[in-house]
Amino acid sequence: MGSHSENDGFAHEGMEQHGFEQREFDKRGPERSRSGQNRAAGVGRRDLIRRSAALGLVSVPTTGFLAACASSGGGGEDKAKAGKKTAKNPLAVNETAPMEFVLFDGGFGKEYAEDAVKIYEKAFPQAKVKFSATQKIQSTLQPRFNQGTPPDLIDNSGAEQMDMGVLVGKNQLADLTPLLDAASFDDPAKKVRDTLRPGIVEMGQFDGAPVWIMYYAYTVYGVWYSQKALDSLDAAYPQTWDEMLAVCEKAKKKGMAGWTYAGKYPYYLPFSLYPMIGKVGGREVLDAIDNLEPNAWKHPAVKACFDAYYELYKKGYVLRGTPGLDHIQSQTAWAKGKALFIPNGSWVENESANVIPADFDLAVSAPTGIDSSDKMPFGTIWASGGEPFVVPAKAANTAGGMEQLRIMLSEASSRNFTSKVKSLTAYNGGTDGITLTPGLKSGVAALDKAGSNVVNPRLQDWYVQLQKEKIGVSGLGEMMAGRITPAEAIKKIQDYADATAKDGSVKHYKHQ
Repeated sequence: MGSHSENDGFAHEGMEQHGFEQREFDKRGPERSRSGQNRAAGVGRRDLIRRSAALGLVSVPTTGFLAACASSGGGGEDKAKAGKKTAKNPLAVNETAPMEFVLFDGGFGKEYAEDAVKIYEKAFPQAKVKFSATQKIQSTLQPRFNQGTPPDLIDNSGAEQMDMGVLVGKNQLADLTPLLDAASFDDPAKKVRDTLRPGIVEMGQFDGAPVWIMYYAYTVYGVWYSQKALDSLDAAYPQTWDEMLAVCEKAKKKGMAGWTYAGKYPYYLPFSLYPMIGKVGGREVLDAIDNLEPNAWKHPAVKACFDAYYELYKKGYVLRGTPGLDHIQSQTAWAKGKALFIPNGSWVENESANVIPADFDLAVSAPTGIDSSDKMPFGTIWASGGEPFVVPAKAANTAGGMEQLRIMLSEASSRNFTSKVKSLTAYNGGTDGITLTPGLKSGVAALDKAGSNVVNPRLQDWYVQLQKEKIGVSGLGEMMAGRITPAEAIKKIQDYADATAKDGSVKHYKHQ
C-alpha cells in the first residue's frame, strides 16, 4: 500500500510504544474503538488489522516461532488418559485431568469464556481448570510450544497471533473433527457440525478434510445504510443496478451522496463487491479467484461488477473526498447523513456507536446485483467466522480443550456471548430472547434471507498482501478514484494474482 502506514502501524510498531492507549484498544478489539476521529490516526486506524489478525489475515514476524515449531520436542508423555465415553461425555474427557484455557484478552472481553469455564467445572468437578487471558498470545505461548507443553485450548487472536499456516504446516494443531462429529451440547441427536453457521467448518480447513481451527465469532459483510434515510427518499433497498443508480440519483437531488467507503483502505470495497461478483457469476467465479486460476479476474461477472461500481464514480454518486478518508472518517460522514450506503462488516455498529444517531435505524443488505440474469438470487451475502480457537496437538488434555469448545457452541453459551458483546457466534441460533441492536437484528434477518446463499471469499485470509495492497489499494482504490478504468484495473489485478501464483515463497491454497 502506498505508505504502508496502517499495516506497519499496527503489526510492527510494537505494543509497548502505545502503552495504556494500546492496552485499552486491545481490550475493545473487534468490537471497535468508540473514540471517533481523534483516534483515526492512532489506534482506531489499526482496528482492521486487529480484526484481520482475528481472521488469520495478519501475522507478526514468525522466524522464532518457525524455529520453535520445527524443533519442538517433548509432549505426549504427560497426555491425560481417556475418560469414559457417555452420552453426556461424548469426547471421553478424563474427569480428573487438569484443563488449561488461554484466551486472547480483546474486544470481546473474557466474561463469556469465564462463564463457559464454569459449565466445564460443573461437569467435571474433580478437574482443576486453569483459565487465563492475555494480549500477548505468541510471546506467552511460543516457549510452551517449543517445550511441548502448550495449553489445551487457545483463542489465537490479536496483534500477537501465532501464524496459522505455520502451526498447521508443522503439525502443531489437533484435528477438530472429533469435536465436529461429537453430539452437540443441547441435542444428542445432532452433531456439533450440524449446529454451525455456513462456512465455519470450511474456514477451519487448509488442505483436505482436517479442521484445524474453530472460528467462534461470526461477521456479516454487506452494504450498510440508515433505513430512516432510505425511507425519506421513498425508496426500497435496490435489488438491481438500475434501481441502485435511481436511488443514488434521488439521494443526490436531496444533497446526499449515494456511497462512501474507506478510501485510504479500499480493501473494504470487496465486503460488498466480492459477494456481488458471486451473485452475478456464481460461487465458482469467487473460487477461481481464490485459487489464483489464470484469467479468473477476466470473467464477465467481474467486468460487469467493476463497471457497475465505476459508474457510481462516473455519475458523481460517491461522496466527494472519499479517496482521502480512512474508515473512521468515512463511517462518520455516512452516520451524519452525508452518504446513503457504505460497504462494511457488522463491527461497524459498535465502531460507529458514538456517531450513529439514536433514530438512524441501522440496517445491512446483501449486495445489489446487475439484473435477473444473475446466477444467484438477491440476498446472496458474505458472512464468515472470526476469533480462531485451536487445540494444540501436544496439549496434555486435547479432549478437555475440545469439550470446552463444545460447551461454548451450546445455545446458552452462544446467547450469552451475543448478549454481552453484540456479535453473533458460529452457533446457528442463540439469538432468541435477546433484545438485538438494530444492526445485529438486521444482520440476523440478512442471514435468514440468504439461507444457503452465503459466500466466503478466502483471498483475505490466504493472501493478505495481494488482497490489501495490490487488489485493494492499487486496483480498486485507483479505479474508484477515477485514475484507472475498470479494464485497466482488471488487467492490473490479474497480473498481481498471476505473480502471486508463481511466487514460490508463498504457500498456495485451493478450495477443496
